[in-house]
Amino acid sequence: MKLAKEFYLREDVLKISKELLGKFLFTNINGKLTGGIITETEAYKGIEDKASHAYGGKRTVRTETFYKEGGISYVYLCYGIHSLFNVVTNSQNIPHAILIRAIEPVEGIDFMLVRRNKSTVSPVLTCGPGSMSQALGIRQEYNQISLQGDQIWIEDRGNTIKEKDIVKGPRIGVDYAEEYAAKPWRFGIKNSRWVSKRF
Repeated sequence: MKLAKEFYLREDVLKISKELLGKFLFTNINGKLTGGIITETEAYKGIEDKASHAYGGKRTVRTETFYKEGGISYVYLCYGIHSLFNVVTNSQNIPHAILIRAIEPVEGIDFMLVRRNKSTVSPVLTCGPGSMSQALGIRQEYNQISLQGDQIWIEDRGNTIKEKDIVKGPRIGVDYAEEYAAKPWRFGIKNSRWVSKRF
């Protein structure tokens, strides 16, 4: 069952980030169904968060998606190469978002291999936010897509990850964010090999 829109509209982005672990992220792009179990997430806490694109209330053409009501995608280009997929949460004008960093592939693996130009299934296929988006066919044009639609969505299949089975650590690539660089706002499934970087 697709996650209800209300799931994304809650205030606690850290809680939502942890609850996304074990959920199933799917895409249906050009008739190709691909997806897998979310194994790693990163929370971004809007205006207060020095690692966030919306820090200090910054609003640009790119970040306007951040300020919309939760339950949509925020896809942006990193280093001019990688499309990174985020889930927008909270109410309109509260720019919270969660970067999905990795999945364990379960559906459409042959399509993922072609998109990633790989011949074998290993964590390299879908671990790391750029690799994951490429495997799922997510590009910038899928920015602001409703997660209630049929192109990108997240399902709850009853696979709840308990708090004791969640590992936490600092986010990746945010050294510039001063005291926020060390915040343990990256979450992963304990002992999963399908994470982008060991905790």
